[in-house]
Amino acid sequence: MSVYVNRILNLKYIKVIGFDMDYTLVGYNTEELEKLTHREALKTLNNKMNYPPSILNLKFDFNRSIVGLVIDKINGNLLQLSRYGKVKSAYHGLKEVDYREQNKIYREMAIDIKGSEFVSLDTSFAISSGVIFSQLVQMKENGEKLPNYHQIADDIKAVLDIIHQDDTLKSYLKNDFGKYVIPDPMVPELMERYLDYGKKLIIITNSDYDYTKALLDYALNPYWKKYMKWEDVFELVITLADKPGFFEHPGRFLKIDQKTSQMSNHMDSVAKGIYQGGWFQKLQDDLGVQGSEILYIGDHIYGDVVSIKKYCSWRTALVLGDLEQEIESLKKSKTVQIKINSLMEEKAVLEKKLNKQGTNRRTRDKLYEEIDQMNGLISEQLGIFKKFFNPYWGEILRAGSEESRFAEQVEKYACIYMTKVSDLGEHSPKTYFRPIKRILPHEAEAME
Repeated sequence: MSVYVNRILNLKYIKVIGFDMDYTLVGYNTEELEKLTHREALKTLNNKMNYPPSILNLKFDFNRSIVGLVIDKINGNLLQLSRYGKVKSAYHGLKEVDYREQNKIYREMAIDIKGSEFVSLDTSFAISSGVIFSQLVQMKENGEKLPNYHQIADDIKAVLDIIHQDDTLKSYLKNDFGKYVIPDPMVPELMERYLDYGKKLIIITNSDYDYTKALLDYALNPYWKKYMKWEDVFELVITLADKPGFFEHPGRFLKIDQKTSQMSNHMDSVAKGIYQGGWFQKLQDDLGVQGSEILYIGDHIYGDVVSIKKYCSWRTALVLGDLEQEIESLKKSKTVQIKINSLMEEKAVLEKKLNKQGTNRRTRDKLYEEIDQMNGLISEQLGIFKKFFNPYWGEILRAGSEESRFAEQVEKYACIYMTKVSDLGEHSPKTYFRPIKRILPHEAEAME
């Protein structure tokens, strides 16, 4: 797969490369992991939040949610927004909200998701959250006694935090990494190559030390060629970093004893070693580099990318694993898209004729009829095209014909993006990444 470029990035001048761990250095079988999360979250809702036992009968439907959706806690809807904040698709429970009802609720206004009434699902870890919310809203509409939409969303977040922070999920994962984790032998090869070019490698993860060690032992250690273990490769490892907080405000570092896993307050340099918590500024100062000399690679659009751009000057790269399937679907649907483009061009010609001054009524009626026929053909092809993607939401980076809100964030905040870290292996550690010139509408017309 390729590396996709939004803005200039010269790896020659990058001295430190930082990595998130989950879904970045180490890939997961997303469907299996979210199925597990869905099951355990429902159990916790039942046991600790007094939700009825009937919720335990809910079956996980992986397609019901995708990265980039937004939960509307007031209206109980799951939304897909365009880059301009307009609602393009909406589901209330498991039922699609029709266009007229959608406009009645949102009035074609741009949605500001910064308020507490919205929840953004910006990582693969959030897919189960969207699925559960939709299912519980549907149960409520079917007559089940459940809290209001706002409380349902808050309760889901609370139980997901619980099962991610305690040993609920981690115990299943550590007991069967083979089921949930997808090792990539090309990642250790890439790390060794970066070291050969003099790059310093660091990890900043929200996972705790014990889980970090167990996962990296499993996913990386069998594939090293020049080293014995990951501790020899990464000069600095920060666990329980509490991103995005790590980039937003000062925090203390705790040094971790690798033999005992015990922690102690640490005030000295953090340029080497394994720590918990902390703050980006001290890390950067102790490494002795400028922010623009650090490239950080992660999978969470806000915690790993947006927060960095807002609070420090590190360069950013996004791993978007969901994009791999989307690219394959785009390739398979290419002939359909060509037909749609051709029909749209024919329609544009008819519309230009219609707009000409002096067209008589008979000619206008004929043109209207031809345009209606063209619209029917386009709708037919659009229906075929949609079948290549998620059956409920379509593409991740598109909301109808416009870019999605998620795509806008990727473009705005990620210097480069890719489907997996090892995609960088196709490029030299001194590569000068340059974006393709974006053609603006007036430029496109001028070149016709």
